[in-house]
Amino acid sequence: MMPLRRALVDSDAISANVAHLRTLAPAVHTMVVVKADGYGHGAVRAARAALAGGATWLGVADIAEALELRAGGITAPVLAWLHAPAEDFRAACAANITIGVSRIEQLEALAAIGGATVHLKVDTGLGRNGVGAQERDALFARAAQLHHARVITLEGVMSHVAGTSRASDMAQGDDFLVAMAELREHGVEPELRHLTASAASILHESLRGTMVRFGIAAYGIAPSPELTDIGVRPAMRLETEIALTKRLRAGDGVSYDHTWQAEADTTVALVPLGYADGVPRQSSGNGWVEITGVRYPVVGRVAMDQIVVNVGDDDIRVGDRVALWGDPADGTPSAAEWAAWSDTIGYDVVTGLGRRVARLEWQR
Repeated sequence: MMPLRRALVDSDAISANVAHLRTLAPAVHTMVVVKADGYGHGAVRAARAALAGGATWLGVADIAEALELRAGGITAPVLAWLHAPAEDFRAACAANITIGVSRIEQLEALAAIGGATVHLKVDTGLGRNGVGAQERDALFARAAQLHHARVITLEGVMSHVAGTSRASDMAQGDDFLVAMAELREHGVEPELRHLTASAASILHESLRGTMVRFGIAAYGIAPSPELTDIGVRPAMRLETEIALTKRLRAGDGVSYDHTWQAEADTTVALVPLGYADGVPRQSSGNGWVEITGVRYPVVGRVAMDQIVVNVGDDDIRVGDRVALWGDPADGTPSAAEWAAWSDTIGYDVVTGLGRRVARLEWQR
């Protein structure tokens, strides 16, 4: 029996997307980011698919995510770059996880262990993680000292563009080059240099360095408004079955606060997926689903466990399969459409799946 709530994940689509993206943004190395449980698709499954598509590196946010990959049998290079203030790096070093370093305290913790491979993270304008301009020289000097003493291996330097405009991205690229020149003054020129994620990797050839990173695009979702047609296909289909159908009279209300009332006699179908499962509550009254190849509107408030769909007088029955998002080529709404209906982004939609949703391989 199929699980009630399920996200079908097409590993072949991820592999094909990665192979295609490598042609759009060729570089010496390609990293596919599998943080946040592989953007909701399952980290180990996504990692294997990405490597099959030609990725040479995997990226995660934190060490727990990196260790999950190792426990799943993934031996490829993995970079983790977001750490707790007093992070214990011993397990990561033992598992050959590459560490992204933003603070000199992290360097000292790694020096105490010895043998770590490091990518220095530089803030070139995103204003988040990464060493700031005022602390940069001290971090570079200490990292170079430890590298020359063979206490650590300084393998890479990384940053992340904000994507606000081409001019802004280019300015960040210029600052990244300045940072590289500053590091060379300390006698180190790391092999790996990377600062572009999905959108910037495709749009800005001059910023690709020796490695590009792909996140959301690897899962078949457009990374920015100007890249809605880049030849990738969605790798996730969120679906369930109709749990109940009910005939309503004109004027009957549906769900909390009765924000929707039937204008005429109609049939509604109960879909057992709600905001606890990742259906954005902000989509109340805006979303659509696909049932037997036809799209139907979500009516009333999205609840914790269920949504209600107006199917009119169509012959929709209990047990009919219903998909919230998937591949538009199949007539299903896309995650990007659900993002628009919820005033958010596709990343938010696919990474928001709740723990009740089973991840299964999608056999198209």
